[in-house]
Amino acid sequence: MNTILKLSVDEMYSASKRKDSEYDGVFFLAVKTTGIFCRPSCPARMPLKKNVEYFRTADEAMAAGFRACKKCRPLEIAGAMPDWLIDLVRHLDREPGRNWTDQDVRKFGVEPKRVRRWFQQNHGITFHAYLRSRRLSTALAQLTIGTDATQVAFDAGFESLSGFRDAFQKWFGQTPGAAKPDSKGNRVTLQVTRILSPLGPLLAAADRHHLCVLEFADRKNLESQFNRLAQILNCQFCPGENPIIRKTAKQLREYFDGDRRAFDLPVLIEGTEFQKAVWSELRQLSFGKTCSYESIANKIGRPNAQRAVGRANSDNRMSIILPCHRVIRSDGQLSGYGGGLRRKQWLLDHERRVSNASD
Repeated sequence: MNTILKLSVDEMYSASKRKDSEYDGVFFLAVKTTGIFCRPSCPARMPLKKNVEYFRTADEAMAAGFRACKKCRPLEIAGAMPDWLIDLVRHLDREPGRNWTDQDVRKFGVEPKRVRRWFQQNHGITFHAYLRSRRLSTALAQLTIGTDATQVAFDAGFESLSGFRDAFQKWFGQTPGAAKPDSKGNRVTLQVTRILSPLGPLLAAADRHHLCVLEFADRKNLESQFNRLAQILNCQFCPGENPIIRKTAKQLREYFDGDRRAFDLPVLIEGTEFQKAVWSELRQLSFGKTCSYESIANKIGRPNAQRAVGRANSDNRMSIILPCHRVIRSDGQLSGYGGGLRRKQWLLDHERRVSNASD
């Protein structure tokens, strides 16, 4: 089993001890003394090394007689919304303009503090900040198609036009009056949401026409990637979905299920001419195949720029869609993947399995 994972017991134990979400989906650990198996990022106390066994899949752990942990829920996709929150979120979607109070939340049988913690951990903002941003994002969409500002304000749940104006300007850096159809100088607004995967949540950001970001949510330099994009596009980000994000989620599900080998999503790729040349080559890489940094450098006419190719790969904001995970060193070793080398290995193994199964 360790050979399949290409990880030593020490590596897996160390990853689990530090609760490293980069390894979620790569392996599962089972505790012999309790009969429970977990994902590596499980918040439970780490057992002694001698009491731990490792498995490649949850099915293998269950076949060995272990049952799923109730804390990290390894049978579910990492980052999935917990059962206790689903009913509340369904009502949020039905009443997007409602001002929710703590008392309203308690009617669904959950404590506001628990809801607040979940949103902070999974969205980086409090529950009420999440609600406010959704309302303002919807308001912006209405304003840009010409809906009257007063009507938009009350539809968004604001009790006064002045309150709406203040909140709108604080969030978007402009007044509602500036968000007119075809107005010049408007900042672009990108909808941002999480897309779940077997390797952990990804953050997707898109406008109405293009996918602009797809990154693993725990990527270490994710904030700098978003900041760089905000400068390039003069944009701001709001929680929410749109047709482009929904199409992205669907195609990713098909990819992870082994039913899709190529993506046909409209993507917006902004960077230097060198970066664009590298990223263009990434789009040509075949499913289940790999190439070297040296090979890409030669193809773009820069044979001595292998390191620069590696940096361009690192700056790629389209994880999986632009398959930089298929680029390896000339000696066959893995290096340079923003989502983590273990995910890179998993993706390559996944594509090889799918390719071999269809041959």
